[in-house]
Amino acid sequence: MDDADLAALEHENFITAIGQIARLHQSGVVRRERGVALLASGVPMRLFNQVMIEDGTAQADDMADAVAAMRDGSFRYLVHLRDGVDDRFVPLMAHLGLVEADPDDVLPGMAMAPITEGSPTPAELDIRPIVDVGGFDDHLRTAALGFGLDEALVRSFLDPRQLDEPGVRFYVGYVGGEPVATGVGIATGRTIGVYNIATVEGARRRGYGAAMTVRAALDGRAAGCDVAALQASEMGRPIYERLGYRTVVRYRAFVDPPPADPAAPDPERAIAG
Repeated sequence: MDDADLAALEHENFITAIGQIARLHQSGVVRRERGVALLASGVPMRLFNQVMIEDGTAQADDMADAVAAMRDGSFRYLVHLRDGVDDRFVPLMAHLGLVEADPDDVLPGMAMAPITEGSPTPAELDIRPIVDVGGFDDHLRTAALGFGLDEALVRSFLDPRQLDEPGVRFYVGYVGGEPVATGVGIATGRTIGVYNIATVEGARRRGYGAAMTVRAALDGRAAGCDVAALQASEMGRPIYERLGYRTVVRYRAFVDPPPADPAAPDPERAIAG
């Protein structure tokens, strides 16, 4: 399987993951048609309101319609284009008045195939799949701490109904009975997507994030997946490379120009592995 095949699987999983959040949100809108995916959750973070190209049938008018829908809904959004795949739409971005986001803030898509065992789990770390609301609350609070986000904001994009979604599994890692790390696995066909890898500040650099990543991928393998995929922050990328992931697609993000008096720094950079 070459990088183009892996990139296509990563992309489909990424769209499904964001679309799931949007579909379950009370103000969410999901529209996947004519080769364009409009995924609007209403969460006040661009990461969870996206326009992406699904396939080669997409046309400029369809992309323009999706951007107009985002603007009409007053969503804080971005357009994600795959470098080298969706290049024909780059000139359209300027025509629509969009500007390119800082490349350092854009998360590359990484994949691993086949899925390998990875590093061993630290003996003190107890990784538990979440099966009830109590465990979900542990995941939510721990993710908020790990990402440095307000708990109410995290609650706006994590919904306990996700526990009942097919192919989805939430995890919490405990040390001495205290939750310290989180992870999520989302399966689409042969791909297990790894998301929400977070570790609270006082428990970092002990291998917990890597262990959460490995657990989600191996559970996906046990369920029949042979590809693991994720989107990596700059902090997480070296860890994933050591586990056997490699960058298979680079995204470019386009956004509406910032206001003349910008608000606080965006939290988007935190919500990745």
